[in-house]
Amino acid sequence: MQKTNRERMVIPRKSGILVMFLGLMVMLIGVWAIVKIFGAPDKDYTRRHDPEERQVLLAMTEPETEPTEPPKLGYCYPETDESTLILDEQIDCSLVMLTDVDNAKVLAVKGTPDQRIYPASMTKLMTLIVAIEHIEDLDATFTMTDELINSLREQQASMAGFEIGEEVTMKDLLYGAALPSGADGTSGLAISIAGSESAFVDMMNEKAEELGLKNTHFMNASGLHDPAHYSTMEDITVILEYCLQNDLCKEVISTYQYTTRATEQHPHGIELTSTMFNRMYGTEVEGITILGGKTGYTDEAGQCLVSYAETEDEHRYIAVTAQGTNKWYNVYDSFKLYGVVTGTYSLDTKPAHT
Repeated sequence: MQKTNRERMVIPRKSGILVMFLGLMVMLIGVWAIVKIFGAPDKDYTRRHDPEERQVLLAMTEPETEPTEPPKLGYCYPETDESTLILDEQIDCSLVMLTDVDNAKVLAVKGTPDQRIYPASMTKLMTLIVAIEHIEDLDATFTMTDELINSLREQQASMAGFEIGEEVTMKDLLYGAALPSGADGTSGLAISIAGSESAFVDMMNEKAEELGLKNTHFMNASGLHDPAHYSTMEDITVILEYCLQNDLCKEVISTYQYTTRATEQHPHGIELTSTMFNRMYGTEVEGITILGGKTGYTDEAGQCLVSYAETEDEHRYIAVTAQGTNKWYNVYDSFKLYGVVTGTYSLDTKPAHT
């Protein structure tokens, strides 16, 4: 059956309208895609790049947890209570204090823990702390100068024995400062690290502030007397406790003898001996072992000694003795203090730790 001319015309017209409609749809979709890709940023994009909106977005995406506290330094001030033993005539030194480190408790005391003292060479504990925390290479060397050595000799400072022109490693300076209490060691460390002793002392005082020490101020790195150079028994206790948290610092103050490396001035090195361990073995008090510490002496400070000890169950204690009139009094008074813990020395007390 043949189609009329009208019918032949209708079919193409309908097809044309459909094609136009489809084309319009394709064009609209294309425009939408172009706008989506290249047009104005979406809401999330704006929030990510606008500073105020970004803070809101970050706050929404952060986990809902309590903020964590900064890491603790691992110590706290020891406290006295009604059980603290008050010592008097049983002890020769004017001031002493025994602390149960693990429980932050003063077990025995003569005088008051916050009474100001001159720390003498107990100062060198802080010198070690600051030095060790800033030394980058233990094998780096410092050359002893004429000015440094002669100045210390004029002040009659204790010396490790390094000589003018000798190149000394940082490690040897540490042991030289700690074991024989050498001011040549402390001066070498101070100048190497800070450029001058005064700048290094500023670092020591900053560290004291960081540790929250209540009544401590340094004027030099060795402990030579100065009216403005002072501390307390409780501050010295905190300094030693912090020192023990550093493995190298703990190792240095726990060493009996150490030999420095060979140099032109000392082909066989220098044999350095602890001023504390040449007065004791550390095992004199049954049930507890004295493992390390630092002595000190000036005319104004008297004889001083701070030490740490552990029982067989690794419970830790620190004893401070100050203003002693004889270097042996400090040693025997320390034994008496540790006897408070064990009940095994001449001071007649009951054990404070079981």
